[in-house]
Amino acid sequence: MQDTTPPQIVDSHCHLDFPDFDGEHDDLISRAQAAGVSRMVTICTRLRQEPQVRALADAHDCVFYAAGTHPMSVADEPMATVEELVALAQHPKFVGIGETGLDYHYTAESAVAQQESLLIHIEAARQTRLPLIIHARDADDDMARILTREHKAGAFSCVMHCFSSGAELGRAALDLGFYLSMSGIATFPRSQDVRDIFAAAPLDRILVETDSPYLAPKPHRGRRNEPAYVAKTAEVGAQVFGIDYAEFAAQTTANFDRLFWKAAQ
Repeated sequence: MQDTTPPQIVDSHCHLDFPDFDGEHDDLISRAQAAGVSRMVTICTRLRQEPQVRALADAHDCVFYAAGTHPMSVADEPMATVEELVALAQHPKFVGIGETGLDYHYTAESAVAQQESLLIHIEAARQTRLPLIIHARDADDDMARILTREHKAGAFSCVMHCFSSGAELGRAALDLGFYLSMSGIATFPRSQDVRDIFAAAPLDRILVETDSPYLAPKPHRGRRNEPAYVAKTAEVGAQVFGIDYAEFAAQTTANFDRLFWKAAQ
């Protein structure tokens, strides 16, 4: 009898605490598991919401979490401290620092504060040895400069989440040993430039994610995204690398385990 169990895959970045999913977590996770999603990392973007995000991870074996201050929220939130992030990282299901980063598309006026916040998160990543989770939009030059300078000052691991920046930032990140994460953006018809960047990257440095509830991949584009749909992005990823889906799922899962080592224990 043919095994119809889907290959196991990981959604490395989602936002299960967002109101889009209120009252639906059990069904949401059941649908994800039916699609082969064995684990997911839900991301806290404002530290005052960390208790709710932690509770989701505690309630579900397959859910892990990370926390930080999103760059678009830096101006509205108290500045995080290294000590605060290091303390949070003691929880057994806390697996990453962030998301943090730079966003000059909507919030360029807070660029200086964003850079200060980013440096705090980098130091927390160094001290905890947990991966830094980077959001970058319209800030390629500053992002490449800061990450390169800071990595030389003291190494840390990192994933460029939902990567859709330019090729130069992609190369800079890969040169530092970082990872690029593929989201639903890579499935959009007009995203050939993004697919080309991924195709030129080492396969052992690729992750997949939903960033749900945002950025639903084809054929769900325009609707609410959810962790189960990471399989649709991975199907496109397999095509980009010219391998079958099972191999791509296995490789990106191995990559996830290497980077998010606490979620692999």
